[in-house]
Amino acid sequence: MNRSTFALGRLRTGQKNKTEDEYGQELELRKRAGEIAWYAFEAMKFRLADKTFYTPDYIVMLADGTLEAHEVKGFWEDDARVKIKVAAEMFPIRFIAIQKRPKRDGGGWKIEDF
Repeated sequence: MNRSTFALGRLRTGQKNKTEDEYGQELELRKRAGEIAWYAFEAMKFRLADKTFYTPDYIVMLADGTLEAHEVKGFWEDDARVKIKVAAEMFPIRFIAIQKRPKRDGGGWKIEDF
């Protein structure tokens, strides 16, 4: 097997992939426009069960003080979808998934509530 076909794996904690970085730029624009008061990358960790945690990509505070957890995905792994659903049932904040739309589909971001 050619080494170029191997998966790259996950980035270290605190490192953004290209899509997460691009979404962070979108959040910064929304902050400058006054829609968002604050946001941070991997700022909170949610305990779902013994030895099971979920860390959303971004925690976002809207201008009205509402907290949201934003998960940025290129594609979903089964365990990630389960974790965000469990977190949404356990904690009193809005959990949403963000996926980048291809330019051929108009671009922008697709938002899914949990």
